[in-house]
Amino acid sequence: MKLKVLGCSGGIGGAQARTTSFLVDEDILIDCGTGAGELSLDAMRRIDHVFLTHAHLDHIACLPLLIDSVGDARSLPVTVHATPETIRILHSHVFNWLVWPDFSAIPDRHHPFMRFQPMKLGESISLGGRVIKALPAQHTVPTVAYALDSGDGQLVFSGDTAYCPELIAAINAQPALRHLIVETAFADEQHGLAVASRHLCPSMLLAMLEEVHVTPEVHITHLKPGADLRIIAQIEAGAPRLKPRRLQMGQELYF
Repeated sequence: MKLKVLGCSGGIGGAQARTTSFLVDEDILIDCGTGAGELSLDAMRRIDHVFLTHAHLDHIACLPLLIDSVGDARSLPVTVHATPETIRILHSHVFNWLVWPDFSAIPDRHHPFMRFQPMKLGESISLGGRVIKALPAQHTVPTVAYALDSGDGQLVFSGDTAYCPELIAAINAQPALRHLIVETAFADEQHGLAVASRHLCPSMLLAMLEEVHVTPEVHITHLKPGADLRIIAQIEAGAPRLKPRRLQMGQELYF
């Protein structure tokens, strides 16, 4: 499997600041933030599945626009996989005919442009031999992390999360983990804000990585624009065993 980084910033402001969206092979998106807007129209038409970690705007901003752009050019609806709580939020606050049309009912409920597929924590979805599993995470709204398994190797994406022992246990349970993409949104000077918003800062990330017993390549995502260099410097100063690197827009990971 191949994961391409369309966006991995914790905010906007500048050509490289696109929020979270990853393209898996050619037909799957993990989250649909502003990075999804980097796809060509033809590439958007090939997206059959979108897996959402949670309903925050930086992770779903392009979903309504993507469906609007390609819905009538596809023979099948785009399937959006998310927890029942996330689906409820999207129905109530986005696809509600006020903010955006309800594309799960357009052109009609029997032939929609988009369909929601509820996915419970711990559930796995198999797509042509590729398995995607919802893992525990902790954030201010219901959220999940994801493990992607090609059959030869795994990749775990933390989504937005605070320090989460259950996620650490799930990471350690991946026997052939090649890549770990993990957020670090704030610098250590904003530790209190990180705790309140249930994000990680470098000291919390380093504590988490000390408990990771597998040996994946670690990629840091969701850095806040303007604080990004400071965050990376603080991580490197902690000399972590796993040597995390900053995730980059356009980067491709294979597993």
